[in-house]
Amino acid sequence: MQCEPSQSRTSIASNVLIIMDEKKGKERLIQLRATVLKYAHEYYVLDTPSVSDEIYDSLVREIKSIEKEFPTLADPNFIIYRVGGKALDAFEKAEHRIRMLSLNDAFSYEEIVLWRDRLQKLAPTAVFEYFCELKLDGLAVSLIYEDGVLVRAVTRGDGVIGENITQNVKTITSVPLVLKKKEKGIFEIRGEIVMAKATLEMLNKKYATKGLPLLANTRNAAAGSVRQLDPKLTAERKLDFFAWDIAQSGGVSFIKHSQEHEYLRTLGFITAPHEAVAATLQEVEKIIERIETIRSGFGYGTDGVVIQINQLSLHETLGIVGKAPRYALAYKYAAEQATTLVTDITTHVGRTGIVTPLAHFTPTKVAGSVVSKATLHNIEQIRRLDIRVGDTVIIQKAGDVIPEVVSVVMNLRPKKTTVFEMPTHCPECGEKVEQRKGVTGDASVGFYCTNQMCPAKQSRGLTHFVHTMEIYEVGPKIIDRLQEEGLITDAADLFTLEESDLAGLERFGAKSAGNIIREIQSKKNPPLDRFIAALGIIHVGEQTARDLALHFKTFDAFWKATAEDLDSIENIGPAVVESIVSYIHSTYGNNFTKKLLSAGVTPLSLSIKKGGVFEGKTFVLTGTLATLSREEAKKIIQDNGGKVASSVSAKTDFVLVGENPGTKKDEAEKAGVPILLENDFLKMV
Repeated sequence: MQCEPSQSRTSIASNVLIIMDEKKGKERLIQLRATVLKYAHEYYVLDTPSVSDEIYDSLVREIKSIEKEFPTLADPNFIIYRVGGKALDAFEKAEHRIRMLSLNDAFSYEEIVLWRDRLQKLAPTAVFEYFCELKLDGLAVSLIYEDGVLVRAVTRGDGVIGENITQNVKTITSVPLVLKKKEKGIFEIRGEIVMAKATLEMLNKKYATKGLPLLANTRNAAAGSVRQLDPKLTAERKLDFFAWDIAQSGGVSFIKHSQEHEYLRTLGFITAPHEAVAATLQEVEKIIERIETIRSGFGYGTDGVVIQINQLSLHETLGIVGKAPRYALAYKYAAEQATTLVTDITTHVGRTGIVTPLAHFTPTKVAGSVVSKATLHNIEQIRRLDIRVGDTVIIQKAGDVIPEVVSVVMNLRPKKTTVFEMPTHCPECGEKVEQRKGVTGDASVGFYCTNQMCPAKQSRGLTHFVHTMEIYEVGPKIIDRLQEEGLITDAADLFTLEESDLAGLERFGAKSAGNIIREIQSKKNPPLDRFIAALGIIHVGEQTARDLALHFKTFDAFWKATAEDLDSIENIGPAVVESIVSYIHSTYGNNFTKKLLSAGVTPLSLSIKKGGVFEGKTFVLTGTLATLSREEAKKIIQDNGGKVASSVSAKTDFVLVGENPGTKKDEAEKAGVPILLENDFLKMV
């Protein structure tokens, strides 16, 4: 091809030298880009490539060569530029234009029927049609397109605020950087970032040879991969994206959710296979059963089926409750299970004196982590399972968190096994163990140590008290030492200690003794909820104590409460009511609280901001903060309407991280839970 020398440029495609001017270069780029898009769609979306990798790579090289010669023709949003930009220092927060909701769960067909019945009451004349689709095991994200071009990708976060992960999402080949249909306006596409099972296996083989930590499961791997600060690391993980909703659709309208899925595919997105429309719940049940039989062979992790009302006009009628839409439900299949061998059954004495049986197994991986023991709860559970030492058992993670024994594989039981019986005497102090009636008056399966001064009860009760009251200078070893020396018999005695009591003890210098006493004395005016929780009343944890403190305002009012007063409080059930009443009227409860008050401990009423910035949010704290103590950070969260939990779970909204964080930070990263640094936290306040 000939042209004037002054206007010419060169481009190399494969081994061919091409000479062209800018106009011809533009024409050539249009052709090349269309062809590359076609081949990319065949490869990444349809999984039916029509050309070899070498041909595809050759076309890509030609595009880059022309763009290098004519920079004004370059298109940074084109599909071949998925990996780019430098690593980030941290992810920016981004607000969702439309709130990202969560789904309520169902674990049986009966629960699905109850869900349908509730909806029918809200829309009595409606004839529901249902849309069923796979519930993928990954990280939910929102993609924003302006005039067909991807401009932003944000994690779900708390549904209102997520993290901007745009650079990383651009590395995912199944995410169109430009929509296949050039739609004008704003399109918001929502879906799931996932990792294929084969990819996980390939990466773990690679990491094993290098001595690197292995990825636990596809869900955690996807969430952790997309939150890498360096986009190149995300690209190496070979993630995929499945679209499942259109939150904003420019000027395009739909009548049914199934039509949205059809339109997603015309835009260039992949949707999960096995989706189906059902006219009745009987058809829904058949779909669920069919998917259950084939889901193990699906290339991606899936733990259920999302069922929603197909008619979009009914979504507004049915509405939203809390963080979840009424018009949709997630049916969950049974948790991942594994088998293991029971090596021992022991008992553990808690702070209330309850003796709890514990099964020990051969360490076994289930639902992404290794477990070696699980509580058996009580003797009735042991009898129901008929579990014995030497048995092969099926275990699973309850709620994907707590290990539990599901059943015994009877045909693998050894010939000689012994039926387990609860001990007649406390394994800690040797005193008698008795079975007591429960707080609701029914026969309880609980066995308790009868010795009020049992060392295990006293030690764990003291540890619970100082932990809840946040007396950080007094740890378990110091508690044991003070008990051994006869300086304390219960937590109330801590507040009567003086420096001279400690300074004379071996390994307790004047400075150490002073620090401990000052720490104890500084906690004489705890918030009322913390004081109530520290008492160790059965069934009264931090959140229940907080509900009680907010209702009664003062300790005196709480202590005079009747069963009727307590029963009127939301979230306080009969078992909790009777436990509190029993404690208030017990000799021990009265003597202990009077002793605390006489020692100068004066709990203070709570001061809560209604509609605070953290209302409805749950935090987990880890590490040492620069300007706040953990107690101060906790108080700020609670005073602004939030809650503080001790461990990361699906209900965690933020993990507040300081210096030298523990495993909670790693757990948050794996689960895709937003991580807050102290400065970000204070800005939110």
